[in-house]
Amino acid sequence: MINALVAYVHFLAAFTLVFSIIFEWFTYSRHLTLIEAKRLQTIDIVYGVSAAVVLVFGFLRILYFEKGSEFYFQNPFYKIKLYTFLVVGILSIYPTVKFFKWGKVTKLGVAPTFKEEEFKIIKWILRAEVAGLLIIILSASFMAKGIGY
Repeated sequence: MINALVAYVHFLAAFTLVFSIIFEWFTYSRHLTLIEAKRLQTIDIVYGVSAAVVLVFGFLRILYFEKGSEFYFQNPFYKIKLYTFLVVGILSIYPTVKFFKWGKVTKLGVAPTFKEEEFKIIKWILRAEVAGLLIIILSASFMAKGIGY
């Protein structure tokens, strides 16, 4: 039963992570309102927490509950999934820092402003993160079916 609960938490966090980044991607726009900016700040926290839970419970599943670490560590799709997850995590640092810095103005009740270049970079990163999540989901599907093992 604990195996199923650990898998449940892992999947719930993964779905939350996907929802969060897609929400950020669709909400982030050139002319944000104060409400949208605050929502982005909040959902980015949800995104970070869900990513941490995915990692922790994913490793718990690998080490203690599923097919054994050998199955995962020898599978190329696991490696693609893990490395893509790490790249997505690294990419997410820039938007997270920017959203965090908005706190100074959003606490004053003002919507943040940003330069066109900054907007384009964050928009590109959000798109890349979504693409990365699609690669992760495909890799997870192949891995779960034993393809590449």
